[in-house]
Amino acid sequence: SSLKNAPEDRGDPNDPRVRLKRDCVGIMAAFKLKDAFHHIVIVANTHLYWDPAWADVKLAQAKYLLSRISHFKTLVSDKFECTPSIILAGDFNSTPGDKVYQYLVSGNSSSAPLAECVDELPIPLCSFYDHTRGEPPFTNCTPDFTNTLDYIFFSPDEKLKPIGFLELPEANSPDVVGGLPNYYHPSDHLPIGAEFEISTE
Repeated sequence: SSLKNAPEDRGDPNDPRVRLKRDCVGIMAAFKLKDAFHHIVIVANTHLYWDPAWADVKLAQAKYLLSRISHFKTLVSDKFECTPSIILAGDFNSTPGDKVYQYLVSGNSSSAPLAECVDELPIPLCSFYDHTRGEPPFTNCTPDFTNTLDYIFFSPDEKLKPIGFLELPEANSPDVVGGLPNYYHPSDHLPIGAEFEISTE
């Protein structure tokens, strides 16, 4: 039941060993292009903790994820003698402007970072949608909550160029009126998508 899975039933929520132990995930892989250019792109995906009251847990998860991506990037760089591009996507359960979002873009000089996050960010990232058209009004749509929680971040370098994105429906679109999931969208989250061009120069 939902009560059984509540954080307070897992122990003292003020104990970091309890508070930070969440059933969340992050995966990453390196992809090498099959041409003479041989550029490598690291693609990572995650799902951060959901509870709005536990913003510190989500921020800790985001910091840990980026530290692991940074470590993986170093391993790939050393092995293949290159500078991989980074794409990080997922359900961050964080709205634009909150601490997790600000942390993730705080290494990008065009953003307005949180002062306490700048020194800790191992990888500069941009939000794909914010960079190309602005964050969508929502990616999650239920009767009780509608906002943007899902993002595609990328490393702003000369090799990775954003060229296209998946359009999302407006709030008054018939396929989202009444909330999700529904016949048109089998999840309470809308799909987002990005198209990149890899420069060979």
